[in-house]
Amino acid sequence: MKRAFLILAACCAAAARAELPVVQLTAGMHRVRAELADRVDTRMTGLMHRTALAQNAGMLFVFDEAAIHCMWMKNTLIPLSVAFVDEAGAVINVADMQPHSEQSHCAARPARYALEMSRGWFAERGIGPGSRLRGIPGAKQN
Repeated sequence: MKRAFLILAACCAAAARAELPVVQLTAGMHRVRAELADRVDTRMTGLMHRTALAQNAGMLFVFDEAAIHCMWMKNTLIPLSVAFVDEAGAVINVADMQPHSEQSHCAARPARYALEMSRGWFAERGIGPGSRLRGIPGAKQN
């Protein structure tokens, strides 16, 4: 019975993830396929319980307002990096995060968005503070 419940829960979680809208972002010449977490429930769940991320895939968190938002990795199985992004699409800061950690990683100044990718993705591509992300829904981009 317990096994059947776990299988059902995994299927429901996968189905819920499949329903998230996807946006195509660019960071310089790099393309990102980002699932959109723009509701309280999808932001709270984030990438929890995932066992892998596809190459150049991640999750874009859209917050209701710019503030000092923080992320953590409770129930998250894969190592991630998060870029906190301002209302114009500029990266504020990037933090590397450890799986299963409850340590908070926060924006260095008010952020409206956060993009989670596989750990090291930003550093490997030279994307850091001041870099621009394009294609963010609702961003005040030039």
